[in-house]
Amino acid sequence: MRKTLYDDGYHHELTEGAKVVGEDGIVALANIKNTQIPKELVPFNKAKTKKDKRGYVHFYIHDKGFACVLNNAKKYAPLFRQYDGIISPDPSMGIGNSLCLLKMSTYFNRAIGFFYQRNGIPVIPNIRWTDEASYPFCFLGVPKNSIVAISTHGCCKSKEQKELFRAGLIKMLEVLEPEDVIVHGHMPKEVFQDLENKTRFHRYPSEFEQTHKEER
Repeated sequence: MRKTLYDDGYHHELTEGAKVVGEDGIVALANIKNTQIPKELVPFNKAKTKKDKRGYVHFYIHDKGFACVLNNAKKYAPLFRQYDGIISPDPSMGIGNSLCLLKMSTYFNRAIGFFYQRNGIPVIPNIRWTDEASYPFCFLGVPKNSIVAISTHGCCKSKEQKELFRAGLIKMLEVLEPEDVIVHGHMPKEVFQDLENKTRFHRYPSEFEQTHKEER
């Protein structure tokens, strides 16, 4: 039984028939014209028990909360077929991390997304970057002029974080030219100002926001 991503050669069955791009062989997602603006976003750890299966399942939670999906993607396909679609997984990418680890996170983001696409599940690509060091590979494998998703949760606390996030966001808009951007979490003015004419942003509150709003 598989226990880690390292078992069985990094799960080659995920990318059967996939095209790879870039020097590092990042998996390219298929055409994603079957996606739509989500009615709502549902965290993976709530997807099984949620009665109303509208919306897209997302993975903007701690990595250990969706490691089971990375290790056994096939098992969760029936669950995801009950929903409108999913946002591709969001493995952590930390500033200062080794480039090989950052590239691996991008690889599995696309590989899992491609696997579910191949199994008939609509997939909105999640885009994650760190600083300029990640730009050469973190946008690879995503069709231009499509719907993409990002999360600001935990990424825009300090002035430095906001500056880095904004720089990456501007680069992403330049490279991918998305028609729509799903935003999970806050949209700080310092990050998003003057960018509204570049695409259509659609904001969805994080679970943290919703929980604290209910507590007030």
